[in-house]
Amino acid sequence: MSNVSYHISNLLEKMTSTDKDFRFMATNDLMLELQKDSIKLDEDSERKVVTMLLKLLEDKNGEVQNLAVKCLAPLVSKVKEPQVETMVDTLCSNMMSDKEQLRDISSMGLKTVIAELPLSSSGLTLTISVCKKITSQLIGAMGKQEDVTVQLEALDILSDMLGRLSGALVSFHSSLLSSLLPQLTSPRMAVRKRSILALGHLVPCCSPALFSQLTEHLLMELAKGPPTSMTRTYIQCLATISRQGGHRVGEHLEKLIPMVLKLTSVEDDELREYCFQAFEAFIRRCPKEMSPHVATVTQLCLKFMTFDPNYNYDDDEEEEEDSMDIEDGLDEESDDEYSDDDDMSWKVRRSSIKCLEALINTRRDLLLSFYSSICPALLARFKEREENVRADVFAAFSTLLRQTRAGSSHHGVAAAGSESGPSREEEPAVAMLKKQVPLIVKALHRQLKEKSVKSRQGCFCLLTELAHTVPGGLEQHIPALIPGVVFSLTDKSTSSTMRIDALSFFHVLLLSHPPQAFQPHMQVLLPPVVACIEDSFYKITSEALLVAQQLVKVMRPQGQTGGFDPKPFIREVFSVTLKRLKATDIDQEVKERAISCMGHMVCHLGDHLRAELQGVLTIFLERLKNEITRLTAVRTVALIAASPLKIDLSSILPEALSVLGSFLRKNQRALKLGTLACLTALVTHHAASIKPAALEPVMCELPALVDESDMHVSQVSVTLLTCMAKACPSSLAKISSSVLPGVFRLVHSPLLQSAALAAILDFLQALVLSKTSNLGYSQLLKSLTDPFHSSQSSADSSVIHRQSYHSVARCVAALSSACPKETSGTVAGLLQEVKSPASPESVRVLALLCLGEVGRSGSLGGSKEVQGVILEAIASTNEEVKTAASCALGSMAVGSLNDYLPFLLKEISSQPRRQYLLLHSLKEVISACPASSLSPHVESIWSLLFQNCECQEEGTRNLVAECLGKLTLVNAAQLLPRLRQQLKAGSPLARSTVVTAIKFTIIDQPAPIDSLLKDCIGDFLKTLQDEDINVRRVALVMFNSAAHNKPSLIRGLLATVLPHLYKETQIRKDLIREVEMGPFKHTVDDGLDVRKAAFECMYTLLDSCLEGLDVLRFLDHVEEGLKDHYDIRMLTFLMLARLASLCPAAVLQRLDRLIEPLKATCTTKVKAGSVKQEFEKQEELRRSAMRAVAALLAVPEVERSPSMADFANQIRTNADMASIYQSVQGGEGGGLGPAESMDMS
Repeated sequence: MSNVSYHISNLLEKMTSTDKDFRFMATNDLMLELQKDSIKLDEDSERKVVTMLLKLLEDKNGEVQNLAVKCLAPLVSKVKEPQVETMVDTLCSNMMSDKEQLRDISSMGLKTVIAELPLSSSGLTLTISVCKKITSQLIGAMGKQEDVTVQLEALDILSDMLGRLSGALVSFHSSLLSSLLPQLTSPRMAVRKRSILALGHLVPCCSPALFSQLTEHLLMELAKGPPTSMTRTYIQCLATISRQGGHRVGEHLEKLIPMVLKLTSVEDDELREYCFQAFEAFIRRCPKEMSPHVATVTQLCLKFMTFDPNYNYDDDEEEEEDSMDIEDGLDEESDDEYSDDDDMSWKVRRSSIKCLEALINTRRDLLLSFYSSICPALLARFKEREENVRADVFAAFSTLLRQTRAGSSHHGVAAAGSESGPSREEEPAVAMLKKQVPLIVKALHRQLKEKSVKSRQGCFCLLTELAHTVPGGLEQHIPALIPGVVFSLTDKSTSSTMRIDALSFFHVLLLSHPPQAFQPHMQVLLPPVVACIEDSFYKITSEALLVAQQLVKVMRPQGQTGGFDPKPFIREVFSVTLKRLKATDIDQEVKERAISCMGHMVCHLGDHLRAELQGVLTIFLERLKNEITRLTAVRTVALIAASPLKIDLSSILPEALSVLGSFLRKNQRALKLGTLACLTALVTHHAASIKPAALEPVMCELPALVDESDMHVSQVSVTLLTCMAKACPSSLAKISSSVLPGVFRLVHSPLLQSAALAAILDFLQALVLSKTSNLGYSQLLKSLTDPFHSSQSSADSSVIHRQSYHSVARCVAALSSACPKETSGTVAGLLQEVKSPASPESVRVLALLCLGEVGRSGSLGGSKEVQGVILEAIASTNEEVKTAASCALGSMAVGSLNDYLPFLLKEISSQPRRQYLLLHSLKEVISACPASSLSPHVESIWSLLFQNCECQEEGTRNLVAECLGKLTLVNAAQLLPRLRQQLKAGSPLARSTVVTAIKFTIIDQPAPIDSLLKDCIGDFLKTLQDEDINVRRVALVMFNSAAHNKPSLIRGLLATVLPHLYKETQIRKDLIREVEMGPFKHTVDDGLDVRKAAFECMYTLLDSCLEGLDVLRFLDHVEEGLKDHYDIRMLTFLMLARLASLCPAAVLQRLDRLIEPLKATCTTKVKAGSVKQEFEKQEELRRSAMRAVAALLAVPEVERSPSMADFANQIRTNADMASIYQSVQGGEGGGLGPAESMDMS
C-alpha cells in the first residue's frame, strides 16, 4: 500500500517541476498508474492527486493540460465522493472564468467526468449528487446572457449529461425546462441550436406533464406568429422532440399538424425544410396517429419535391439530350457564380423526399397506393440537378423496392423455383412495379453516364434492388444498361468503390437473368472485366473474378449446344485468370475466387484448353494440399469431375484420392462434406480410371463417418458407398467388417431421418445387386432383423425404438424389390412369424410392418391368407401388434387398392370397436395414393366418413377430419362446396369435424385448392362466432394453421376476423367452475383451451401478417395475457420479445403498462412447502419473463423510460434476478434463435 503512495507522491513532486517535459512525463505516468485496476489510494493521496491535477489544468503548456484532462477519466472511479465533488466544483467555476483557454479545458474536463460517472446502482448516489452540483451551476451559467461562449459550453455539457444520465436528473427536469425555453429566443443562432439539442435529450425521460408543457409552449409561441427566424427555431425544436420523444407526440398531433401545414406556405426555404423534418419525425414515431394526415402530407411532399424556382427543367429534354451535355460542360462555372450559393430550394426538395421515404418505410400497408402516387413522381425526379438531392431520390426509390420485396418474400423463393404454381399468385405491387421497369431504365440510362460518382453509385444500388425485386425483369433492357456498366468500369477518373459497385451490380444482373441475354454483347463486356481482374486493388480483382466466373457460364451454359461460339473470348479470360491462379502472394479471397473461376472455365470450356489443361490440373492438386485453399479446391475438383465435357483427370487422380482421404479425418465439417461430394462425383464419372487400391485410403476413413451423431455426414457417406457399389464394386470387398455394422447401427437408430434412410435403401439395393462380397440377400436380411429376435432373450428389451421397426421394414422391402425371386419366400416366412404363438412381440410387430412395406409395392396381390392374418392381428390383445397391423393394412391397400379398399371400408362400417385402427389404415391410403387411382372410390369413402363424423370420441373425430381434409385435396372443386354445406346442416360435433378437415386442406406447398379455399375460407371462419365453445376452439386452430402455412388465404379477412379472435382472448367468468375433490375445492377454467388457441393465433400472425395488424390494439390483448394463466403468460412473453424486435416504436408507447406484469412475474416467490413442479413452473415463468425483459432492454432508447430504468436497476441489484438475467443473456442465441427460425420455415 505504502509503496503506491510513495510512487505517487514522487510523481506529484515531479509535476511541480519547472521543466514542462518533466511535468508531461510525470502526468503520463500517473495516468498509466490510474488505469491499473489494482490501484488503491488512501485519502491523503486522493486529495493530493485531485488538487494537483486541477492545478495542472491551468498549466501554461497545452500538452500538459490535455494530459491532465485525460487523467480525470480513470480518477472518477478511483476516488471517493468528496474528491469528485471538489473536482466538479473547481471545473464548474473555471468554466465561467474570463480566460478562454481555461474555460475550454474545464468544459472538456467536465465532459470527461460526466462520461465516467457510474451508472450502476452502487454508484448512483454519487452520480446523482454530482449531477445536482453540475446542473445548478450550469443553469446559472446559462443565465449569463452577456457571454455567449459560456452559454454555449454550458448547453453543450448539459446535452452530454442529459444524453447519458437524464434518469438521475429527474428532480431537475422542470427547472431545466424553464431555463432552456428562454434560450430558444436567444439572438444567437448557435445558442438556439444547442438548446434544441439539450431539449431533445431531456424529452425521452421527462414526465408526460412536462412533455405537454413543452409542446404547449411551442404551440403557443407559434400561434403568436413570431418572425420567420424564430418560427424556424420552434419548428426545428418540434422536429427534434418528436424524433427523441417518439410516441408521446402522438397525443398532441391533432393540434400540431394544422400549425405545421400552415407554415409550409410561408415563403422561406429553411422553414419549409424544418416543417418537412417535423413531418418525417411524426411519421416515423407515430405512424398510427398520422394515418388521417397521410394523404395531406403526401400531397405536400409531392408538391415541394419539385420545388425549384430558379431553374427551368426543359420538358423536351429527350431531343436536346446531346446538346445539353455539351452546354453543361461549358456553362458550369458561370452558372455557379450567381445563383447556387443563395439558392436554398434544394433543402426543401431533399427534406420532402426524405419525408416520403419515411412514409414508404413505415406504411407497407399503403404500398399499392404509393405505386400510383409516389412512384411516378420519384421517377420524374431522377433528373434532379442537385447531386445530394438526387442521391436521396434514389434512396427513397430503393426503399420502395425493398418494401415491395419484403411483401413478396413469402412467395419469392417458390416463384423462382416452380413457374407453374405460385406465379399466378403474384403480389399486386410487383405487378405494378413490372409496368414501371421501362420508365425506370429510361430515367437511369442517362444517369449512368454522368460524371458524378454519387449519382452513379445511387443508380447501381437502385438497379441492384430492382434486379432482386423483379428477377429477370430487366431482360429486355440489358442492351440499354450495358454501356453504363462498361463506362463505370473503364472511365479513368472512376474511384475504386465505384468500380466495385458496378461489378457487384453486374454480378447480380448475370445471376438473375438468362445467359442468352448477354451473349450478343460479349465483345463489349469482357475486356473491361478482364482489365479489372488485372487491377492492383485486391477487392476489385476479387469482384471481377466473380463476374468472370458468371461470364464463363454465359459463354456456354450447361445443357445448351450450338448457338454461341465462345472460342474468340476464351484466351483473354484464361490468361488473366491463370496469372492470378499461379500467384501465391495475393489476398486469400482472390486466391479462392481465382481457383473457382478457373474451375468453371475447365468445367464449361475445358475442351478448348487442350495443352494448358494439364498444367491447370497440377495447380489444382497443389491448392488441394494447401490448408488455406483446400476447401475451395475440393469444391472445384468436384465441379470439374461432374462436367459433361468428361475432362480427363487421370494425371492427378491417384494423388488427389489419397489427399481427399486424409481430409475425411479432419474436424472441419464443411471440408468433410465437400470432400464426400467430390469423391462421389469422381467415383460416379471417372470410375474407369480409378484402380481399386486407390480407394483404400478413402474406405478406411468411412466407418468413422457413418454414425448417428451427424446424420447429414452419414447420409452423404452412404451415398458415396452406393456410388462405389455401382461403379467399382470390387472396392467393397472388405466392407462387411468395416462400414456395414455402422450402417446397420444407423438403421436401428431412433434418430434416423427420411433423407438418410432413403440413402441407406439405395445402398442396400446397390449392394445386393453388385454381387461382390459374400453378402447376399439372406445375409443382409439376417443382419437387419437379428436384434429383434435376440432382444427378448436378453434383459434389455427396451433397447429397440419404435422408429427402428419402421426403418428396418423399409429396408426389408427395398431388398425384396431388388431381388423379386426371393420375395415369396420372405413373405411366407413373415406370415409364419406373425401366426406363430411363440414369436415374441417385437418379432410379430416387425413382421407385420415388413409385410406392409413389401405389400406397398403391390407384390402381395389380394391374397386371402394375408387379409386373414392382418384381421387376426388387429383383433389381438396386444396394443403394439394392433397398431402395427393397422399400419400394415394401410400400406398394403396403397399397393393394391382394388383388392384392399372395399374390404377396408366394409370392416370400418361393420366393426365399431376397431374403427380407430381401421381409420388409421384409411388415412394412410388417402395420404399415399395418387389422386387418379383414388377418384373412383371417393364417393364411397366420403359417405362412410360422414357417417362417423359425429363420433363422441375426439380422437376418432380428428382422424375422420384428417381423412376428409386429405380426401378433399383429391377433387377440391367438387368436395369443398360439400364441406361448406355440412357447416349449416350438422350438429356441433359435425361442425367441429368439418372445420378441422379444412385445417388439413391447408398445406404449406402451393396446391390447386388454394384459389378455391381463398374464396370460401371466410365462411369456415364464421364458426369463430359459433355458440359451441369446442367449435370456436377448433376454428381458431384452423385459422392458426392458415396464418402459418398460407397467410395469403386470410390476409384480406383480417379486418373481420380479428375482433372475434380478440374476443376469445378474454377470461370469461361463466366458464370457470368449482369442482369438489374430497375435502378440497378446485377451480376448473373451461375457457382456457380456447384462450390458449387464440393467443397462439396472435403469435403466428406476428410472423405472417404483421402489416395487417393494428399493433397498439394487439398490444392491449397481449397486456391482458400477461396477467392470465401460466401457459398463456408463457406465450405472451414470447410475443412481447418478438414485438420488441418487430415494432419497437409501438412497444415503447405501451412500455409503462407492460412492465408491471413483467415485474410482478420476475419478483414473485413460490410459497414455501410447495411441490417440486410448482417450483419448476415458477422458475420457467421467471426465465421466460426475463427473456422478454432482455428483448425490451435491447430496444434502443428504452432505458429513457423512468419505469424501465428503475426496473433494470432492480434487476442489476437483486442477485437472484441478475443471475436469471445473465443466464438468459448467455443463452440468448440458443433461447430465441432456433424457436424463431423454426417458425419461419
